[in-house]
Amino acid sequence: MKELVSKIQEVYATFSTDAALQIEKGNKAAGTRARKASLELEKLMKEFRKVSLEESKK
Repeated sequence: MKELVSKIQEVYATFSTDAALQIEKGNKAAGTRARKASLELEKLMKEFRKVSLEESKK
């Protein structure tokens, strides 16, 4: 679970950087990268939810 949280933090940092570039500078490529990262975050968050529920049942 620790590795999963670390991966989520990594992907979120990438998303945050790219989203800021799109907002501040109108960088279209950064917007594309941010959208891709958001999809990956969605998958990771679903996985986190599943793992978290399993851990709470122990």
